[in-house]
Formats: sequence, structure tokens, C-alpha cells
Amino acid sequence: MNKKRFSARVTVAAGFLLLCAAPGLTRAQGSPPRPPQTHKASPAARPKNDAQPTDDFAGLKYTDDQKEKIDQIHQDMKSRMDLVVKDEKLSPDQKEAMLEGYRRLERGQVFKLLTPEQQREVRKKISARRAAEQEKKKKPSLPK
Repeated sequence: MNKKRFSARVTVAAGFLLLCAAPGLTRAQGSPPRPPQTHKASPAARPKNDAQPTDDFAGLKYTDDQKEKIDQIHQDMKSRMDLVVKDEKLSPDQKEAMLEGYRRLERGQVFKLLTPEQQREVRKKISARRAAEQEKKKKPSLPK
């Protein structure tokens, strides 16, 4: 399990390096442009093992400035995630690792925009969710 996690992290780091440090490399290749695919980032944007979508930012009241910056972050990440979904060179596991990395990066950037009070509220939600997950894991499943 640790090897799998390590390889996923290495893949994410390599992908970030490739996408962030050298954005011109992917466009500078001599291959002809491919026709646009109909894939969207939203189906692949959810982790396969995530039974419930978690939105720790739900219910927060944003200022107009925060809304504008958050929308910009979402647009930026969506374009990056679309590139990953369309990349035929990546395996499905690599794509999922890259997408998860982008989701984490997005959440981190949004979190930094919040006021200290909003950050405390989000931390409380995260703690409550994690405690509920731990309780769920502790309860042994009853035999039928």
C-alpha cells in the first residue's frame, strides 16, 4: 500500500513539474492537433473511492472579491484537469493521481483566500468529518 501511495505522489509531483515548469513543451511538439474529445473533467474529478462528495466550504458566505478569486481558481484548475483527462500518454492511475493532486491544490488555494474565522469553520467541518469517518471504521460490521 505504501508503494502505491509513494508512486502516486511521485507521479503527481512529476506531472506538476511537467505542467507548471514547462508549459510550452506540450504545445511545441510537432504532432498534428487531435480533434477535440468529448471528455469532461467532472466525471473524473471525483475520486473512485469517495462515496460521498465532501464540500468543507459549503455554507460559507463569501465577499465579492473572494467569489471572483475562487471562480478564477476553479477555472484555472478545470483547464488543467481537462488537459490531464485528455492526455493519452497517462495511464488511468496516473490521471487519477494528477486529478487528486489538482483537487488538493485547488482546495488549498481556496482555503488561503478565506478569513481566519472562515478557516476556523472549515477546520471544524474537516475535524467533524474525520471523526465520523473514524467512528465508522471502528464499528465492526455485524454478520448477517
